[in-house]
Amino acid sequence: MRYKVIGSVLQAVIIELDPGQMIFSESGGMSWMSGNVQMNTNSGGGIGKMFKRAFSGESLFIVDFTVAGGTGLIGFASEMPGKVVPLHLAPGQEIIMQKDSFMCAEKSVQLDIHFRRKLGAGLFGGEGFIMQRATGPGVVFAELDGEVVEYYLQPGQVMKVDTGHVAMYEPSVQFDIEMVRGFKNMLFGGEGLFLATLRGPGKIWLQTMPVMNVAKKLAEYMPASGSGGGGNIGGVIGGLLGGD
Repeated sequence: MRYKVIGSVLQAVIIELDPGQMIFSESGGMSWMSGNVQMNTNSGGGIGKMFKRAFSGESLFIVDFTVAGGTGLIGFASEMPGKVVPLHLAPGQEIIMQKDSFMCAEKSVQLDIHFRRKLGAGLFGGEGFIMQRATGPGVVFAELDGEVVEYYLQPGQVMKVDTGHVAMYEPSVQFDIEMVRGFKNMLFGGEGLFLATLRGPGKIWLQTMPVMNVAKKLAEYMPASGSGGGGNIGGVIGGLLGGD
């Protein structure tokens, strides 16, 4: 399997498949493909797997892609401005990623849900109790929001992160939540009451533009409830253009 990540702000990955190779994605994930690529929509392992994917923000069904003959081409485009991150996982190697970040993977990759065991991390960690876990061998592609910053934490080293900016991390990293210290910091610091703490050893991937932050920013320009249906669109456009 060969691939190429294209674009800068709205990235996509273009994958070339040879006969006998197979990749899969959630339903509706494919953007374009050559005529010799065949699709097979299936449950991906039964009802249990379907509901697990639904809990992690993915679709109920998955789609397998194979080539009928020759070399096939498939394109997957990101849904938000951000980065497509390819991960080459060795046999048994795992990666924990935020829900709804899975794009596609080789068929040898196992995709499952990951539960945060600690109550605080699940309630206030920005992504809830459920994340996604991908297990190798194989290549998996994740789509992350905004730019991506990578760090490798040494044993015991801690990185404090605003909730929602944690995109992926290795399972050796301990994820927890701590309350912001200082009364003034809590009230006027603008960072909320809690921060995520990531403790090494292991690699972490942070994203600069969580989709929840984008939604909050756009909400500032939304018209107040009770406006007419036609005025809603005009109000949004007018707000984005500065209200002129």
